[in-house]
Amino acid sequence: MAAKPSIPKGTRDFSPVEMAKRNYIFNTIRDVYHLYGFQQIETPAIEMLSTLMGKYGDEGDKLLFKIQNSGDYFSGITDEELLSRNAAKLASKFCEKGLRYDLTVPFARYVVMHRDEITFPFKRYQIQPVWRADRPQKGRYREFYQCDADVVGSDSLLNEVELMQIVDTVFSRFNIRVCIKINNRKILSGIAEIIGESDKIVDITVAIDKLDKIGLDNVNAELKEKGISDEAIAKLQPIILLSGTNAEKLATLKNVLAASEVGLKGVEESEFILNTLETMGLKNEIELDLTLARGLNYYTGAIFEVKALDVQIGSITGGGRYDNLTGVFGMAGVSGVGISFGADRIFDVLNQLDLYPKEAVNGTELLFINFGEKEAAFSMGILSKVRAAGIRAEIFPDAAKMKKQMSYANAKNIPFVAIVGENEMSEGKAMLKNMETGEQNLVSAEELIAAIR
Repeated sequence: MAAKPSIPKGTRDFSPVEMAKRNYIFNTIRDVYHLYGFQQIETPAIEMLSTLMGKYGDEGDKLLFKIQNSGDYFSGITDEELLSRNAAKLASKFCEKGLRYDLTVPFARYVVMHRDEITFPFKRYQIQPVWRADRPQKGRYREFYQCDADVVGSDSLLNEVELMQIVDTVFSRFNIRVCIKINNRKILSGIAEIIGESDKIVDITVAIDKLDKIGLDNVNAELKEKGISDEAIAKLQPIILLSGTNAEKLATLKNVLAASEVGLKGVEESEFILNTLETMGLKNEIELDLTLARGLNYYTGAIFEVKALDVQIGSITGGGRYDNLTGVFGMAGVSGVGISFGADRIFDVLNQLDLYPKEAVNGTELLFINFGEKEAAFSMGILSKVRAAGIRAEIFPDAAKMKKQMSYANAKNIPFVAIVGENEMSEGKAMLKNMETGEQNLVSAEELIAAIR
């Protein structure tokens, strides 16, 4: 007996109904991106490992899916290297390529490779899958889609403002209540500076970014483990746990970071973004959150994260400014800022809250019953007019029993059925049945189209 097929953990199949829901998500996000002047690009699923490695920090590098070289990948490897069983070293010899971890680093590579064809500032969006060799759990997958928008070639904070407006617009269209959290890596650098641990900025940000997940005691334990002094950890506590309105937090930070030039620059940038957004009438809450660190090494300015208020799930959107990302590919001085919507988590949130509009998930609107060759030929004529009018319609391909065809309509939640027999053909019409109410009417092609519309 053949083994039952399976798929890798952390991946999923999607049914037609699920795909209709996912396309609703992608199309909503795409429409909003277009409103703000973003253009779509695509990059390969596979990138050179040299493009990906070292861009996400040590933790990110461990989560890269590496692709084994084809051919004789043992050539050039000594017996001593093989027997050493050093997985990382052997992987670097066996693998030259990997699956992309996100869409931002491939985008930076794209900008550098296509710099002569691009008009700056360049506003691009990208909706494609990414892969991470992570431990699968609720809301966390190994294969998932990101829906990114980035602006490169502009230092203006108006880009940050517009990205937050995009976030607000998208979630308002989804009817998902969210809190948009913002912070600034310059503020975090300033904090590291005033507690005397500037060289440990990455360790500090990686640890405090986990506050929501592991709690304050565990964050402090991780900081201590990384060699940060008890005195510095003590100084960090009131800053991490700062409360009040955004304006009150900013005022406190101006005093706390008075001796840090970089920290004050971060406060100034955050103040501009928050004050400008206040005049825009956002529908969702926006909060300055100093525990937000976005543990990726490449962020240098504003950072963002979005949390759903009515569902327990991780971040459903994130992003930030990265002033030096293209520099690692030999193109210095190109500033960028971007956001990424986590389509798979948004899918789960919309499912849990049952927020999909009916018209977004319905497929076929009209099914023609097939009674035989003559009836099918007559139905095909009406079917052409129906489709030309933009109505999603199909004809059952076989002259099967009526019960089977009606069961097919019910299984697919098709709201209308057209029945064409001898009597209907003689009048040049069709019997239109509303599957919800059971009501039937003899109608012309034009009347049928009007009834469904």
